[in-house]
Amino acid sequence: MTGSVINLRLARKRRARDAARRAADLNAAKHGESGDLRKAREAETALRTRTLDGARRDPPGEPDDA
Repeated sequence: MTGSVINLRLARKRRARDAARRAADLNAAKHGESGDLRKAREAETALRTRTLDGARRDPPGEPDDA
């Protein structure tokens, strides 16, 4: 009966973190892309939008928005 001594508070927290991670993985798999892929896609979309807006030419005769 000489087992290792563990801190029950830390064991409960570890178990809760593992359960939350498993639930998050299942939810991510069920609902689509991972967070890293989503952030990369959003960054690429923002870059394209900025590039397109920066190259926009307004028709002559229209006042500037500024």
